[in-house]
Amino acid sequence: MIYNYKNKPIDKITQPVQRFIQQEKSGGLLLGISVILALILANTPLSEGYHHLLEQKFGFKWNDRVFFDFTIHHWINDGLMSIFFFVVGLELKREIIGGELSNPRKAILPIIAAVGGMVIPALIFLILNPSGETQKGWGIPMATDIAFALGVLFLLGKKIPLPLKVFLTALAIVDDLGAVLVIAFFYTSNIEMTYLWTGLLILAIMYLGNKMGVRSIFFYAFLGIIGVWTCFVVSGVHATIAAVLAAFTIPADVKIKETVFIAKINSYLTIFKNIDPDENTPTLTNDQLHILEEINETTIAATPPLQRLENAMHPIVTFVIIPIFAIANAGVSLDIDFDSLFNTNVAIGVALGLLIGKVLGVVGFTWISVKLKLASLPAGMNNRNLLGLGFLASIGFTMSLFITSLAFSHEEYQTQAKIGIFAASLVGGIIGYMILNKKPK
Repeated sequence: MIYNYKNKPIDKITQPVQRFIQQEKSGGLLLGISVILALILANTPLSEGYHHLLEQKFGFKWNDRVFFDFTIHHWINDGLMSIFFFVVGLELKREIIGGELSNPRKAILPIIAAVGGMVIPALIFLILNPSGETQKGWGIPMATDIAFALGVLFLLGKKIPLPLKVFLTALAIVDDLGAVLVIAFFYTSNIEMTYLWTGLLILAIMYLGNKMGVRSIFFYAFLGIIGVWTCFVVSGVHATIAAVLAAFTIPADVKIKETVFIAKINSYLTIFKNIDPDENTPTLTNDQLHILEEINETTIAATPPLQRLENAMHPIVTFVIIPIFAIANAGVSLDIDFDSLFNTNVAIGVALGLLIGKVLGVVGFTWISVKLKLASLPAGMNNRNLLGLGFLASIGFTMSLFITSLAFSHEEYQTQAKIGIFAASLVGGIIGYMILNKKPK
């Protein structure tokens, strides 16, 4: 008898959830809901409790000494977001090794577009904020939120050719790398070199383990969290940099090749098929269990640890970590004095940097590259949908909010920057959607 597990009642609950998670637009949708929830919490009688919760501290006590005594808000931004950046690092390594960034001819155009989309927004912000503490926010409008941007793109369905989705994904990944470098070099506090060197030594051990063929996830997790992350936090270098560097030490090779894997699996399936099952019990025989274990071990050996980790952690980041980050950081009170909102150029600098700078940078640098014959447009791309992608790149939500928390300690400046991010991301997303949804004449 063939057993159909889908007939179980629980599947009526789990299958819709699984389908939602597997849809590309789901991450952006949940992120949008989280932003709305944060705004509700910050603009209702729940506001006091919301902010009070985020300011609660907890750490670790040892011999009457307290270590890592951070607020919940700090733990979210430096702890949970380190996991986000770890996955970013895994994606970067995969793309560089075997993805869109592995082929120089294919990679050159999104790289140039991403550079333009980082440089022009930063320049616009600096022109409007040339000096003082507000100048530190120049990195805020440089980032593109890949979840939101791709979420909008996938709402358009088959209207968008696959090469355009690949182009935007590659652009956003290069953009993430740029943001990581900006954080590393410009938003790092005073450095304690002893702890930094210790962290780098542990990274070297992880790299050596990779080269020696160590494929244990526990080995890299233990050294990465207990060693590298802890040392970098104490050293003053931002914890997210530790996460990215740790991700680059994860092995990306396989233990057995595809041809060997196929031969082994076929052999195991033949043996499994020839084992006489015990029809009097729903459980498997010992021989069947042994074969299934061999199949599982062979599958693990044929899968790079990097991709196993990325596939396992991506849903956690998309559906847990980023929504929590958004709820913790997007809670801006809308009961603001417009005079105070514009008493500096932070809000207008961020908004114009994202909305104008991103479009000019992405579209302009792409157009120049094509005209100079440095690269060619992907199949199906024209000036109209290039402009639409430029506006989608102006959605700078997650990374822009994160850099805001690093750039400004002044609450007023943080609020101004967040308003600029919200305004530009909303307008950019709507305009980009309208341009890409318009039927060509």
